[in-house]
Amino acid sequence: MNIRFGIQIEPQLGFNYDTVEKIALNAEKVGYDSIWASDHFFLDQKSEEKNCMEAWTLLAAIAAKTNTLRLGTLVTCNSYRYPAVLAKMAATVDMISNGRLEFGIGAGWKEIEYIAYGISFPSVKDRMDQLEESIQIIKKLWTEPKVNFDGNHYQIKEAFSAPKPMQQLPPIFIGGTGKKRILNMVAKYADYCNFGWFLDPKTIPELLNALKQHCKDENRDYETVGKSYFASVIVTETEDELDKILAERAKLRNMSLEGYKKSINNLNVFYGTPEVVQQGFDHLIDLGFDYFQIMFPYPSDYEQSNKFAKFVIPKLK
Repeated sequence: MNIRFGIQIEPQLGFNYDTVEKIALNAEKVGYDSIWASDHFFLDQKSEEKNCMEAWTLLAAIAAKTNTLRLGTLVTCNSYRYPAVLAKMAATVDMISNGRLEFGIGAGWKEIEYIAYGISFPSVKDRMDQLEESIQIIKKLWTEPKVNFDGNHYQIKEAFSAPKPMQQLPPIFIGGTGKKRILNMVAKYADYCNFGWFLDPKTIPELLNALKQHCKDENRDYETVGKSYFASVIVTETEDELDKILAERAKLRNMSLEGYKKSINNLNVFYGTPEVVQQGFDHLIDLGFDYFQIMFPYPSDYEQSNKFAKFVIPKLK
């Protein structure tokens, strides 16, 4: 199994562009396969002084600066852009990067962003319906000369995407946790299903079994669906260093050390020495996961990503 690793950037935490560029260029040197950005407009209602770069503009800039690193959204919010416009944007990033785009998409969930930016926030069912129509439109625009589509939510007429992606079809990652609708869309349209650290680990085998059934229903080989996992990681060389970092992070959050440890345990963060962190990934690899997008603690992303590349990746590849 070819195990791949990417770095997940959360622009909503306050990154500036120079920091992201530094992380990306270094990632290319130390052995990461990709860099990813979440698609948000702000962190919370008190974030007016905190930078949050727009995901697709950021990827375009990084695409022009890197040579081998693949670039993706984890995941882009379908509601924020018309599908035909998103298809054009993604194809442009793929052209800039000479065919290095990884296309992650989801139905959207962060209601406060919708409200703040004047975007309609439909029901879960409608957002799922919109997502499925969007994926169909985007794939058609990437592969067909001209496209007509008359859906319940989106209509296009004699539309075309020029440029087309440099890749024949950029890999599609669908993010979400619903056993029915999302996993059915994965079986029908996606190259990868993306799960995340916010899931109860005990539910992952159940979700994979549900995906297996959807693949059977859609006459698709389950083994052709890649499994990716969005992991949150804190890695240290020693237990003493770990205690120091956790204490610092607890203090920043006005939490006790025990309270902070409890919170990251509840969020399924992989933390500890390289051997301990490796065990978490070994378990997922045994379940069939082969691609990991890793979020390191802001603002020590650069240092943490180097430690992970030095001490953990060689043991897993």
